[in-house]
Amino acid sequence: MSEQGLQRAVDKMTDAELPPATIEVFRHYYRALAEGATGRVAEDEIAPVTDLPLLTEQQVEESVARDALAKTVMIRLNGGLGTSMGITKAKSLLPVADGRSFLDLIVAQVQAARAQHGVRLPLLLMNSFRTREDTLDALAAYPDLAVDGLPLDFVQSSEPKLRADDLTPVEWPEDPELEWCPPGHGDIYPSLLGAGLLDELIDKGFRYALVANSDNLGATPDPLLAGWFASTGAPFAIEVCARTKADRKGGHLAVRRSDDRLILREVAQTAEEDMDAFTDENRHRWFSTNSLWWDLEQVRDVLVERDGVLGLPLIRNAKTVDPSDPSSPEVIQIETAMGAAIEVFEGATAIGVPRTRFLPVKTTNDLLLLRSDAYEVDDAGAVALVAEQACLVDLDPAFYKRLADFDERFPDGVPSLRDAERLVVRGSWTFGPDVTVRGAVDLADPGDPAQIEPGAELAGS
Repeated sequence: MSEQGLQRAVDKMTDAELPPATIEVFRHYYRALAEGATGRVAEDEIAPVTDLPLLTEQQVEESVARDALAKTVMIRLNGGLGTSMGITKAKSLLPVADGRSFLDLIVAQVQAARAQHGVRLPLLLMNSFRTREDTLDALAAYPDLAVDGLPLDFVQSSEPKLRADDLTPVEWPEDPELEWCPPGHGDIYPSLLGAGLLDELIDKGFRYALVANSDNLGATPDPLLAGWFASTGAPFAIEVCARTKADRKGGHLAVRRSDDRLILREVAQTAEEDMDAFTDENRHRWFSTNSLWWDLEQVRDVLVERDGVLGLPLIRNAKTVDPSDPSSPEVIQIETAMGAAIEVFEGATAIGVPRTRFLPVKTTNDLLLLRSDAYEVDDAGAVALVAEQACLVDLDPAFYKRLADFDERFPDGVPSLRDAERLVVRGSWTFGPDVTVRGAVDLADPGDPAQIEPGAELAGS
């Protein structure tokens, strides 16, 4: 029934007036899915990466670095709602420090780089149909942000969710919006091409792009990195960090044995029998920060040559049509990862960067730490760890996973974590104002909801 399912999906996308390039990419991956493609990468097909350039070892002439940054555009992925934290608007609008959101801090970083280095540095957001309106409303507070007549955003494509049993487009009359999903951040390539933005950027004199997630405040516009990338002549590069035990589930860099190409392997592409090797941080030492550098001209040329279909590895994402209802029909979302393009571009490379360039917020654990005094955020939007080490935060997901529940239990702000090594919370604790955590603290489940008194000092070993 796959051909019939494909035609129904294509008809649905056509009725929704999606661009032909989007439909063609979907057609390519649908057929791969119907033929049984899983996108899996076996351990015996790859080898660990043993040698990489490190940012800390790079030296670039100041004029070269500045010239490269002057030709750079900053692109941020902004399609996420943060549904894992119960957020129903753009995750980037979440307050982080002093009432400023991720988006506010990104804008501050861009404006500071423009002023310091005398560069244009446009900011371009890839929104989804769910995040665009709220995001553009927030950006209205920055009337001077747009440059050279460039738009502030473009919209990520949409595709039908497919029934897991027969690969036909799912129908969900209770909420028809849930019949659609974004096709993963690998969609950035055909979406930029289809919107004509690659040509527009190149025509306006831009040559490079720094692409990163909107929740990673460490991915700042760095002239040294821009200069390094420009000097390589590479079409594509990924910023990677050294893995720790905390990074075992993240995608890692590897070398494909068949052609010695760098590739990115995600957990969804790994068979169960290979998970021990996947999670071995000593074997696969480098994980992707999902911060990328592109040569816009080379990326455009390959996209045009391939009619917008880069051929990124397929990611088969099994879910339910309503993520909040596990009893709703099982669906397949066809996705791709933008970092996987490292295997597409001849001469693509990677660079090891300090952990300071990777500050994502995926859970309320991360949010608590970033909102605490363990980090400082300056007027230029730069985030710096001021504690000797980042505290390990582990909040009981039954009471803190959703943002509303998290905020309810920290009504007067988060505790001081500057001198903390670990904060593990089990059960429901509400924190009063001016609480300080020192050392390693474990709060056991009190049974009934309990209170940490104002001004309390929690000290552990």
